Amino acid sequence: MFYHAYEHYLESAFPYDELRPLTCDGQDTWGSFSLTLIDALDTLLILGNVSEFQRVVTVLQEGVDFDIDVNASVFETNIRVVGGLLSAHLLSKKAGIEVEVGWPCSGPLLRMAEEAARKLLPAFQTPTGMPYGTVNLLHGVNPGETPVTCTAGIGTFIVEFATLSHLTGDPVFEDVARKALKALWKNRSDIGLVGNHIDVVTAKWVAQDAGIGAGVDSYFEYLVKGAILLQDEELMSMFLEYNKAIKNYTKFDDWYLWVQMYKGTVSMPVFQSLEAYWPGLQSLIGDVDNAMRTFLNYYTVWKQFGGLPEFYNIPQGYTVDKREGYPLRPELIESAMYLYRATRDPTLLELGRDAVESIEKISKVDCGFATIKDLRDHRLDNRMESFFLAETVKYLYLLFDPDNFIHNDGSVFDVVITPYGECVLNAGGYIFNTEAHPIDPAALHCCRKRKEEQWEVEDLMREFYSLKKNKKFTLKRASEHGEGESTKDATDASSGGEKRTSKKSSHSLLSCPSQSFNSKLAVLGQVFLDNT
Repeated sequence: MFYHAYEHYLESAFPYDELRPLTCDGQDTWGSFSLTLIDALDTLLILGNVSEFQRVVTVLQEGVDFDIDVNASVFETNIRVVGGLLSAHLLSKKAGIEVEVGWPCSGPLLRMAEEAARKLLPAFQTPTGMPYGTVNLLHGVNPGETPVTCTAGIGTFIVEFATLSHLTGDPVFEDVARKALKALWKNRSDIGLVGNHIDVVTAKWVAQDAGIGAGVDSYFEYLVKGAILLQDEELMSMFLEYNKAIKNYTKFDDWYLWVQMYKGTVSMPVFQSLEAYWPGLQSLIGDVDNAMRTFLNYYTVWKQFGGLPEFYNIPQGYTVDKREGYPLRPELIESAMYLYRATRDPTLLELGRDAVESIEKISKVDCGFATIKDLRDHRLDNRMESFFLAETVKYLYLLFDPDNFIHNDGSVFDVVITPYGECVLNAGGYIFNTEAHPIDPAALHCCRKRKEEQWEVEDLMREFYSLKKNKKFTLKRASEHGEGESTKDATDASSGGEKRTSKKSSHSLLSCPSQSFNSKLAVLGQVFLDNT
């Protein structure tokens, strides 16, 4: 399936963004970046095609230019372009590419991702810190740009932007992403819900429907994934608060409806295909039983139509007028993959088989796979969105490939040397952005010293020089290790009385620290001080 779609994109549509499979040509949709190629890049490696991955990296470096007079969606450019480039950058060594010195803290794909993200930064210059929905890549935000943005378009940056900040050392990306997340949190309703669209200048809610689907979905997803990626308790507690409100007001019989954000009254009793990511997200926080029940509801809809209609009226059990299409979305398959990793329930493989069979039967055409315009009569539309290769095929493949490197349990890993010391990569635990681009959380620790370590070293340097002035010291080799003194205690002792913890050290000033601390002080040339 992948190669049928991919090869026809290369033959008929490249360098346009997307393939039009009924007419065998291409069109630009999201900004003219050869988007399908960027989106499909890490899928190539997951399928094991190293040589094509390498070729595409060269093509993108030579051919993609972000200095263009194009109005681009801030959200879509981030998840597809920045996310795709970051993921490919972090996987380049695994793909056998000769990486430059200093990788993963530098590299051509990282520079491209940073350049694309910088083009999006002007959108965040609003009184609230919430970004505009569209930005011109050459001129910034157009003067007449609407200030109304959907909630997902504001809250879906922390995964890519925090990764960029950690890899490049520039905090601006993570800072703007956090500010936007917190602005949404601050403007939630009294009953703990967020609406669908908000004015980013005045912070007034324009669309007040609250739910887990279109317009809101990836905001919740990124609170959880951002919390896991950054080990951030604040983001997780925000999500858990929302989760309580969602259960209280929108959940009925393992379905989730749309409600008025201030009153909690039902506004739309519909299920949207985009909501099908939710069981997968629940599995990430360990709520597997609820996840399975909701998943099975959604799967009944798939079986009814051979796909998920964009909207499904729950009380009537049928499609909603003008929302009968299925653009080959990945969300239900994504949840199946997560839940299969958690439960090994064979029902989830059955959905995977159904998905493969119905997409092949209904949607396959000579030049690729076409969007299904109407699931009732299986009419087709002349479009193949880039997420088909980035997400749908990838999640299907990973569902059926339990030994893929993405599912690594940590028993295999790579050690790389960076300017900041040794770094472990590719040990598993990948976080998928909302376009299914895997990010290795370990990489975030490769490219800057942790703040605590910085002050530990600074304190010792200060102590070293103050003692030197007083001529009251002797030098000892690092091979002599003291008795299991904790890092913090060693630092307290070394900082000339400055308190970092309330616990007092029982050791004399600057006694020889324990092994773990010694490794952090290699910068001092393996020389330690003692006051004996």
